[in-house]
Amino acid sequence: MPLQSISPVGMETISPSAQTGSTQRISPYNAQQNFADMLKDSINEVNEAQLSSDDMTNKLVKGENVELHDVMIASQKASISLSLTMQVRNKAVEAYQEIMRMPV
Repeated sequence: MPLQSISPVGMETISPSAQTGSTQRISPYNAQQNFADMLKDSINEVNEAQLSSDDMTNKLVKGENVELHDVMIASQKASISLSLTMQVRNKAVEAYQEIMRMPV
C-alpha cells in the first residue's frame, strides 16, 4: 500500500520506489473517496465479526459441534473491534468539534 503525504497543494502518493523521487498527485476528491471506502470496509469488517460471533454463540446454545474457546475468542474479537471503532469515532468527533471551535 503506498504511503500518502499531505502537501500545501494536495495529497501525494509516495510509491514504494520513493528513492527514485517519483510521486503521484491525488486530488482532494479522490482522497475523500479513498477515505470513505476505507471507513466502509472497516465498518463492514466489524459487522462481519459481530455476525460471526452471534452465529458461533447460537451454534453453542443449540448444542452443535463448536468449541467453547472458539466461541469466546470470536466474541472477544468482535468486542475489541467494536470498542476500537467506537474510540476512533469518538476521536474523530472530538477533532471535528475542536476544529469548529477555532476562530476564523
